Amino acid sequence: MKVELPPAVAGFFRAHNTGRTDDFASLFTADAVVHDENREHRGPAIKAWIDNAVEQYKPQADVVDVAASGDEWTVAAHVSGVFPGSPVRLRYHFTLADARIAALTIGP
Repeated sequence: MKVELPPAVAGFFRAHNTGRTDDFASLFTADAVVHDENREHRGPAIKAWIDNAVEQYKPQADVVDVAASGDEWTVAAHVSGVFPGSPVRLRYHFTLADARIAALTIGP
């Protein structure tokens, strides 16, 4: 059974994989926070974070598992790109608010 991702989460992976991040900020709430690689990104820094990651690592995420409970979504993906250890399996933990991403934590 295939699980359909919420539009904001699907949009995140679309931007992540294509590098088309023009509307990326619209996926997040105004006070959203992203935790990735032991760093925290908020507000306009979120767009800068994804643009840097796309440019530097050329990531491609292949979603392999999804779990949801209310507004909490955990997505496991095999991520390949130009980085040591590629490919890796990462977990993306999304918290949604008003159909947008309020928090995102990425890790093993």
